[in-house]
Amino acid sequence: MEEKVWGNRWPNDSDKRDRDVRNEWERDYARLIHSAAFRRLQSKTQVLGLGESDFYRTRLTHSMEVAQIGTGILHWLKEFHKNDEEILNSLPDPVLMNSICLAHDIGHPPFGHGGEVALNICMREYGGFEGNGQTLRILSKLDKYTAEDGMNPTRRLLLGVLKYPASYSQTVQASAYGEVPVQKWLSEAKRQKPPKCFLDDEIDLVDWILSPLNPNERREFIKLKSDKKSGHLKPEFKSLDTSIMELADDISYSLHDLEDAIALKMITLQHWDEHNSGKEAECKFNNCGFDIVDLRDELFSEASYKRKKAIGGLVHYFVTNTFVTKTKVSSAITPIIKWNAVMKEECEALRDHLFNLVKKVVIDSSNVQHLEFKGQRIIVELFEILKSDPERLLPDNPREKYKNRCTQKEKMRVICDFIAGMTDEYATRFYEKLYYPHKGSIFDRM
Repeated sequence: MEEKVWGNRWPNDSDKRDRDVRNEWERDYARLIHSAAFRRLQSKTQVLGLGESDFYRTRLTHSMEVAQIGTGILHWLKEFHKNDEEILNSLPDPVLMNSICLAHDIGHPPFGHGGEVALNICMREYGGFEGNGQTLRILSKLDKYTAEDGMNPTRRLLLGVLKYPASYSQTVQASAYGEVPVQKWLSEAKRQKPPKCFLDDEIDLVDWILSPLNPNERREFIKLKSDKKSGHLKPEFKSLDTSIMELADDISYSLHDLEDAIALKMITLQHWDEHNSGKEAECKFNNCGFDIVDLRDELFSEASYKRKKAIGGLVHYFVTNTFVTKTKVSSAITPIIKWNAVMKEECEALRDHLFNLVKKVVIDSSNVQHLEFKGQRIIVELFEILKSDPERLLPDNPREKYKNRCTQKEKMRVICDFIAGMTDEYATRFYEKLYYPHKGSIFDRM
């Protein structure tokens, strides 16, 4: 009965074909990998700008690696908790876990967090924008598998990608935002980050996702806390499947972005030594059984297989130091709300320490921030020009959607959806076609 409830589809499933022998999770997986939104991830920025090298990760390869790690965590948890029938029965099917991980980033707009900040600025008066919330929107409404219901996904897949079970209007704090200048693209990015949330347009959907929960556990599950990083409010809890996906995501971007940065010589031996000087850093490695000198030698070896071996060893260590524990949702009786996967504290401390090196040297570097700022400007100016005369400038499909919407808020969401679905390359070409006199032709196929 439990599997049937969580295997239900939003809003219905009247199109199942005769002799389809797949289970519901396998159907979700097939729809996802054949979707346009998933394919577009190959041309969306992960950290480094696209087109400068064919070596490093894109959103697509990152999502594939997250899926591999997520299913690896799942297999480990099944082994680690093999004598606990309740936990074993709570864990997701491997195909479902694969799908949740593959889907986790499909809502991210072009140009990474620069694009997210830009769309949130543009949509400030119309319900805001947040990449994880857009993922939910694509799965349930926007992808072209159905006329109006997106991929028509299962309830458990949607709960798995629902990282933040609270709406924009519930979490946003106006005081957290900085001033938006007349030229919006000049806004200070760190003061314009959206709250972690789903979008208000998906309230009915989230009500349906959470409908199997009893009133008490649902009320507690959506409890909010202060988010010190953004200044907004933030949901405190997540489902079991989401917790596994987030662990896989954290492991992947911490270690694989480090691998890319070392391979491209953006992080050097000097950076490594400066970041890891002192007893405190050495203890983080020792607490996890790693010799900091041996690891250093492998990561920066001229033999690339040694670097791969070192990264693989770190991934394996983090995966095999996860376990399932009860959440702090005291009223929880639904298994996938009652349990969460976590990583041992000493392992999380080392992972965070390694990520901080990537953040300091790569993500916060002027070169990467220049790319994010350029993307921020492109997205803001695209939105402004499309907003100025949408029935003239929007392509055919979004133009028809725009005409069929009643309120200004709904109309602006159509423009936002159109831009959020662009790849980095498409957004750049569309921008050039509208802004550069010598670019574009009536025969262009965008």
